[in-house]
Amino acid sequence: MNTRKMNKTILALLLGNVFLLNLEAIEVLEIKMLDEYSITREFPGKLIPTEQSKLAFEIPGKINIINVDIGDEVVFGDELAVLDDREALAQLNQSKAKFDLAEQLLARYIDLRADGHISIQDLDKAKSDQIVAKSQYDFYKVKFEQTKLLAPFNGVIQNRLFDTGSVINAGVHVLEILGSTNVEARISIPMNYMNKIKIGGDYEFDVNGMLAKAKLERLAPMSTGGSNNRLAIFRFDTFFNPGSIVKLKLSLSEKAKGTWVPIKSLSQSEQGIWAIYTINEQQKVVRDLVDVIYFEDEYAFVNGTLKDGDLVILGGAQKIIEGKIIK
Repeated sequence: MNTRKMNKTILALLLGNVFLLNLEAIEVLEIKMLDEYSITREFPGKLIPTEQSKLAFEIPGKINIINVDIGDEVVFGDELAVLDDREALAQLNQSKAKFDLAEQLLARYIDLRADGHISIQDLDKAKSDQIVAKSQYDFYKVKFEQTKLLAPFNGVIQNRLFDTGSVINAGVHVLEILGSTNVEARISIPMNYMNKIKIGGDYEFDVNGMLAKAKLERLAPMSTGGSNNRLAIFRFDTFFNPGSIVKLKLSLSEKAKGTWVPIKSLSQSEQGIWAIYTINEQQKVVRDLVDVIYFEDEYAFVNGTLKDGDLVILGGAQKIIEGKIIK
């Protein structure tokens, strides 16, 4: 909820009625005393993608083609780049032919053994040859698949480090990809606020001036030595651009006797003393000294000698003289 809207709601529901004393054109507010007040603390953090990866080929070779560039959107399984696969394809086809032949021989030997034309040792050798041929075929299938670099998740290409024709070693980074499905915020929170949050709870964030919800996924110690803060990781269901600065808006209740009043109802002396003007039961203007406990937007939470039902002067205070009787 927007803080300003929240405070206006508090005023409407808890402080009572606002009305005009017609003869003096003075706007007054009937207040209601409270035992606590709500404040909003903000904790900044940075959005990072929940998925990010530096992609490399598992085998050395010459890059035959790169299908993407920086900023391109990709989906899981997209073919991003391909090595020269002629040798790998030849080895795959050769191993496939040997495997097919071993399969045919094994089927034939099974029939021959059933008719008693070959020994059990001959059949066992055919089975062994078929297993070896299949193993080689599976091996070269993997080698052929390793000539292709595929997108591991939906995302956006962040960096392209090589061009077509480059000869690279295994494990050398070719592309960098950021996930485009979810982002998370990592927020440093002091230990004395840890009892205000819980894992699995939904919390409000300011993201580039917009309000958004995120779920607290996990907590971790801060990596900085000596810090008493905890690192809270929040996950957003809505995608926002990684790198954006966000603010966790944590609503807190503080125990204190007082009431909310608009800031415009406050006056301050040269000595820094705060006061408000009220109208007592004799319709006389009274100056009440107050302590300002908390400011938020256009409102202040104050305490002093105020009580339920007091009429606080909001507008037209410049026309008011202490002790004057309002008719």
